[in-house]
Amino acid sequence: MVGAIILVVSLVLPGAGPASAAPPCAVTYTVNQWTGGFTAQVTVTNNAAPVTSWTLTWTFAGDQKVTSVWNAQVTQSGQAVTARDSGYNGALATGASTSFGFQGTFSGQNAVPADFAVNGASCEGDGTPTPTPTPTPPTSCAQAAFCDGFENQTGSTPSGAWQPSYPDCQGTGTVAVDHTQAHGGTTSLRVDGGATYCDHAFAVNTTGVAAAGSVIYVRYYVRHTQALPAGHVAFTTLTDAADGNRHLRLGGQNQALQWNRESDDATLPEQSPTGVAMSVPLPVNRWSCVEFAINGTDGTMSTWLDGTEVAGLHLDGTPTPDVDRQWLSRANWRPHPTDLRLGWESYGGARDTLWFDDVAVGSQRIGC
Repeated sequence: MVGAIILVVSLVLPGAGPASAAPPCAVTYTVNQWTGGFTAQVTVTNNAAPVTSWTLTWTFAGDQKVTSVWNAQVTQSGQAVTARDSGYNGALATGASTSFGFQGTFSGQNAVPADFAVNGASCEGDGTPTPTPTPTPPTSCAQAAFCDGFENQTGSTPSGAWQPSYPDCQGTGTVAVDHTQAHGGTTSLRVDGGATYCDHAFAVNTTGVAAAGSVIYVRYYVRHTQALPAGHVAFTTLTDAADGNRHLRLGGQNQALQWNRESDDATLPEQSPTGVAMSVPLPVNRWSCVEFAINGTDGTMSTWLDGTEVAGLHLDGTPTPDVDRQWLSRANWRPHPTDLRLGWESYGGARDTLWFDDVAVGSQRIGC
């Protein structure tokens, strides 16, 4: 099971005022966890005098072990952890923030650290801050150009704005309207995806993406029954008119989320051990909120799971080792998606049953 915890604690940097002054610095510690593993996104905000470098320390309460890191240099000795800036993100002006993340393992309880310190200065307070739940963004579709919870589907087969699609050939995979599982309301889209190429099954929508324009944000909820396999699978595809109508595919490989570009088989992140560690698995047997943004103007992409951005699925204009160097090897890539397909494709013998619900598409982020 994946959970999310956000901890905000006040930190005192050298040069800060008396204890009674407003907190000069804040740390946000966000955890997404599954059985035996987790990722943590850490954001440090400096509200005091500018600094040229920073060192953040904390102590794990259990047997947590850091296994990979991005945007910082992290060392661990027993339960004690030290995170240092990477040089390019060391300078923090007043009001500036920087973020880094890491993946780790644990057994038993994955308690939130309670003794953060920056540059040797301890957090304010009694050292036992209380985790608070992740804020839930609005679930309305006020920011969406297209929004559908499938409640108007009256038959057993998708119709109207959604049509069944079996790319290239039809096998045993099926797509249907379902009334036994729903994130909101009483209806969802069910996909029984098989293990062979012809077993691929999708429902396709051609109106939502077109209404959003050149910068699209997509939000939907998905529930699936099998963990992402080692082999390549996809559960969301978009036809890219700027790439010979080949597909952009969101799915998984090596048991973690990934994007794949059909035309040259580029992946985001790269499928190296470090790249895979910068992604996350898709939780099983519960509804998860998936969001992504595709910018057809500058060629950038972002992907969120349950409100937290996945570091390995972040595409910007600067090649990052193990993340987007392979993707950016195609210069000036500017996508033009024309549809949205929800379903299942398997290229390595894996099958799954999935439900989709509360789909929204817009020109700005919609939220979970």
